[in-house]
Amino acid sequence: MKRLLALLAIAALVAPAALAGQKVLRVVGVNHVVTDAMELKIPEFEKATGVKVALEKYGEDQLNQKLTTEFTAGASDIDVFMTRPLQEARVMERNKWYENLEPFAKKTPGYDLEDFSASSRDCVTINGTLTAIPLVTEAEVLFYRKDIIEKRGIKPPTTLEELAAAVKLVTDKKNEIYGFVARGQRSPLITQFSSFLYSHGGDWFDQKTRKASVNTPEALAAMDMYGTLLREYGPGGVLNMSWPQAVAVYSQGKAVFYTDASSIFPNMLDPAKSIVADKTGVIVFPKGPKGARMYNVTAWAIGIYSGSSQKDEAWKFIDFITNKAGITFIQGERGVQCARNSVWSSPDGVKNFQPDWAKAVADSSDGVPYDRPMVVAVGEARDIIGEAVTASIEGKDFKAVADSANARFQAILDREK
Repeated sequence: MKRLLALLAIAALVAPAALAGQKVLRVVGVNHVVTDAMELKIPEFEKATGVKVALEKYGEDQLNQKLTTEFTAGASDIDVFMTRPLQEARVMERNKWYENLEPFAKKTPGYDLEDFSASSRDCVTINGTLTAIPLVTEAEVLFYRKDIIEKRGIKPPTTLEELAAAVKLVTDKKNEIYGFVARGQRSPLITQFSSFLYSHGGDWFDQKTRKASVNTPEALAAMDMYGTLLREYGPGGVLNMSWPQAVAVYSQGKAVFYTDASSIFPNMLDPAKSIVADKTGVIVFPKGPKGARMYNVTAWAIGIYSGSSQKDEAWKFIDFITNKAGITFIQGERGVQCARNSVWSSPDGVKNFQPDWAKAVADSSDGVPYDRPMVVAVGEARDIIGEAVTASIEGKDFKAVADSANARFQAILDREK
């Protein structure tokens, strides 16, 4: 018994020492299905590399707050973290919190950075720095009721003009059937309005001169169309609608056409939540005067903290998760929209996607890599520009509001110059 106790005492001393000598990666992510998919792959990674992974998951706002707090303090032991390229990446890049991943990717045999769609790579590249590797992508598409338009003899619209005509034909407000629904809340609507803006030939500002352009003829035409569709053919209360409210209207069978992010489609395919699960089709965003210029963005990406002391091990983890095999698992097995072109063309990569859904996403792969003004003060900019769009929805003098918004947005651009 004494000998056994002595052996146990020695083991107790040795175990912490062995653990302390083992490499442990601290990975900080968001509560999201893609993170759940990553978590399933961790045991396989640990077995293959001998590197342990400590994964933490937080809500979106909690994650950003935690990262900002730790990185600002300058003593964080975070190695790998998830990031929203369109939301806080410009602030993080300015603070030099990202490790440039391009050298890691290029020296890794078979990784093939070019396999990621151009728009997804553009989205995560800031001032020449590959800040992160794209994980979750989404493009604006058009959802529609197959049964209703077929009954009316209407073909799925390929242009915005055809969409406007079809919306008018199918609207039946007396029976609470609305031709069109989309986000109408001031800040959230910016992302869905963006594809209307781009397809009319407009943009938020000139990238070279940094001159605001939200009151140009192209922008005003896009505002007029978006506002008219929601005002004349949309449900009541659209000014309070972000995506959860809009998708609920559609899923309850009260709207015929609905435009939003392609990643929202699963919300309409669940019979427990949707009465139109077997009646919904999806197509690429319709062409405007300047073609179909829908957004195709990286919603979530994964990067390495520049202050990490384990950058090589951190890259091994990112490589394992985002190489072709890793993305095939995340997309094909878990149904997450990712950015590798080869996976979209692989049967294993699309086996859990409805065929028209996969086609709409694939056809959107070369879209515009941003769905909002690419500035540091993105929240402030969205509120300012959204005010002009909501004025159009309300039937007000949106041109005058757009002139005011343009001046205020220009002040942001000048401030950040």
